[in-house]
Amino acid sequence: MNKFFPILSIETTGEMCSAAVLLDEKIFVELNHLQKHIHSQKLIDMVDAVLSQAGIKIAEVKSIAVSMGPGSFTGLRIGVAAAKGLAFGSSLPIVPVPTFDTLALQVSEGIPYGKVFNLITSASIDDVYFAKYLLSEDKIETVNQLELIERGKLNKYIGAGEMNFGNTFADGTEIRNVQNRASYVGRWAYLFGSDLLTFDYDNLEPNYIKQFVGKVKK
Repeated sequence: MNKFFPILSIETTGEMCSAAVLLDEKIFVELNHLQKHIHSQKLIDMVDAVLSQAGIKIAEVKSIAVSMGPGSFTGLRIGVAAAKGLAFGSSLPIVPVPTFDTLALQVSEGIPYGKVFNLITSASIDDVYFAKYLLSEDKIETVNQLELIERGKLNKYIGAGEMNFGNTFADGTEIRNVQNRASYVGRWAYLFGSDLLTFDYDNLEPNYIKQFVGKVKK
C-alpha cells in the first residue's frame, strides 16, 4: 500500500475541476472548482495548492491518479496531459482510473445495500453515457456495461425503483446531481489500481468512447 501514498489525483472529466492529495487511506486534501471552461486555467494552480496544504512537494508524491473518461473531450485532454507532464517531470507512475467506476464508488457510500443505481452523464445534446450497477454488501457489481445511448431512449434502460445519478438531464427522469471528485479518483486507485500503475506515458490515452467530429462550415 505504501507504494501509492502520497497520491496526487486529478479529475477534469466534467464541469468540476478537482485536485487532491491523499496522504493515506483516511487523510486527504482536496480542492474543487465547479465552473465551465476553467480547467486549463485552474488545474495546475490547484495541484500546487493541495500539495502546499498537504505539506509536501511533488518530489514526495509516489503516484498520480487521473480520471480517464468518458467525459468532456477538452477536460480529458487537459487532465491527462497534466498528469503526464507532472509524472514525466518527477519520474512518477500514473494510475489510469475509469471515471464511471470512480463515480460508482462515490455514489455507493450514500445508498443502501441491494440497491440498483444508474450513472448517467452528458455526452452531447443528443447522447448520454450510461451504466447500471448493483451495490451488494461486499462489492459494486456492474449490471449493464458503460455505453453511449440516445438521450430520448434513456427511459427504456431504467427499471422501476432504480436510482439515477449524474450531471445531466432527461425528460421524465429524475437524475440526482453528483460531480466526480479527485479524492475518489485517488481512493479508487489505491483500492483497485495496483495492476494499472504505468510509466508508459506515450500510450496512455483517454477513454473518449464517443467519436468527436468537428463541424465544417459550408
